[in-house]
Amino acid sequence: MAKESMKAREVKRLKLVQKYAAKRAQLKADGDYVGLSKLPRNSSAVRLHNRCKLTGRPKGYMRQFGISRINFREMASHGLIPGVKKASW
Repeated sequence: MAKESMKAREVKRLKLVQKYAAKRAQLKADGDYVGLSKLPRNSSAVRLHNRCKLTGRPKGYMRQFGISRINFREMASHGLIPGVKKASW
């Protein structure tokens, strides 16, 4: 389970990315790298980190489902994910 402070930091970064997305795209199109360097660092989409929607775990993240591999296995073995059969883990 991830710390609440780490989850809050990710939410804050996501808001910054959304806020500055248009401005960042405009500066990149103009080639104004000095202006880009003056924007907050956390406003870059590269600094976002994928986290499991259920536990907040940063590692073993599966993009297609939005959860970690551990939660995926548990849900699949309980039959909570349609179309997934347990063959051999």
